Amino acid sequence: MRMQMGKSNNRKTALTSTAMLAVIRCAMRVRYVALGSVLALTSLPAIVFAQPSCPGIHVNIPNIKNSTGTVACALFESPAGFPTEFLKSATHIMMMKIRDTKARCSFLDIPSGTYALAVIHDENMDGKLNTNFLGIPTEGYGFSSGAEAGMSAPSFEAASFSYDGQNLDLTIRLDY
Repeated sequence: MRMQMGKSNNRKTALTSTAMLAVIRCAMRVRYVALGSVLALTSLPAIVFAQPSCPGIHVNIPNIKNSTGTVACALFESPAGFPTEFLKSATHIMMMKIRDTKARCSFLDIPSGTYALAVIHDENMDGKLNTNFLGIPTEGYGFSSGAEAGMSAPSFEAASFSYDGQNLDLTIRLDY
């Protein structure tokens, strides 16, 4: 009888242990689900109310001839010095490395107003748009609003655009 009681107790202990393990596993799963839910809900406001990008003027420059040198983006708020004197007259200047024949310049915290952009592909990184002996550019250049250079650079008015202080995405293609 003693042996039967021992076997019976072992079975009960084994069943109890198995049941306890199942309860513990279930409790752990519930805790993990609860923790995951709390983490998801606490980050929800940031996800729901996040803007896709910071307010500013974002300039995409696709199809650059090569990835040599840098791209200089110059933002002007007046006709003074546009576009040739960008180092002295531009409100903001950004120099960006070229990656896979593309570049992107972003001007943040810009107040509302009227602006114009000049972009050059500074292949030799000397900080200016190089020209040949006739004055014709030997490096890529482009302007906002689709303004084109004829016998001379376009005017500020031809390249100008209105900015309302929100998010503005522009694309400027370079001429070579």
